[in-house]
Amino acid sequence: MFKKYKKVWLLAIPLILILGYALWDTFNQPSIEDLPGDFKEVAFVRNEQNKGGVIRVYAVSVGHPTQADYNACADLFPVNEINSTTKIYFFDKHYPYPTTLTIEPPHYDVTKYQAINIIKRTGKK
Repeated sequence: MFKKYKKVWLLAIPLILILGYALWDTFNQPSIEDLPGDFKEVAFVRNEQNKGGVIRVYAVSVGHPTQADYNACADLFPVNEINSTTKIYFFDKHYPYPTTLTIEPPHYDVTKYQAINIIKRTGKK
């Protein structure tokens, strides 16, 4: 039976292996929880207008601020190529942090919450 369908099997087996690897890779992408620092996304807001650039603002709590890899965490957040901005505000998990954000700066109540790090990424024009 194998000889009869040899060409089919020679195509099917590599295709199944490639598909299996693609599925495994899709479900094993790194997330901010995998990084040192005990990161957790606690708030997010995005502008609704798509005529200009996309603006995304994130609040992330940090359980271990001295061990945290802030740049690696910021690299995992999306940035569009054309005229977009992504801001990530990091807050110590052991102090109050915002659970809602606004699209307008300063994005949260700066009298109640204090960011320990802020990273801004922009897309290229």
